[in-house]
Amino acid sequence: MAKFIFVTGGIVSGIGKGITTGSIGALFKARGKKIAILKIDPYLNTDAGTMNPFQHGEVFVLDDGAETDLDLGHYERLADISLARESNITSGQIYGRVLEKERQGEFLGQTIQQIPHITNEIKNHL
Repeated sequence: MAKFIFVTGGIVSGIGKGITTGSIGALFKARGKKIAILKIDPYLNTDAGTMNPFQHGEVFVLDDGAETDLDLGHYERLADISLARESNITSGQIYGRVLEKERQGEFLGQTIQQIPHITNEIKNHL
């Protein structure tokens, strides 16, 4: 059965959430546990590629070309894992998927709302 650890810190930047997450992953991996790390960012951008580096920090590019938050680089280095595009979720990606489904008629004329549509899309991604 899967077990989950959530590292949160709200919107406070620079307190070490990324380093902490990567380090926890490394400790579990050293104990022979299989790990997966997922970062969920609340910003409405679809990725970090076009964000101002002075406001958001450096962009880290994954092997599959995904432009992500630098924290994913910390996860890869510290936990010695290779991450892919699916390891990073932004609110912009979630909203984009829901709006695309709405345009394709998947909601059969329903009013699109945070609950259940956005929350269901987050659960589907996980």
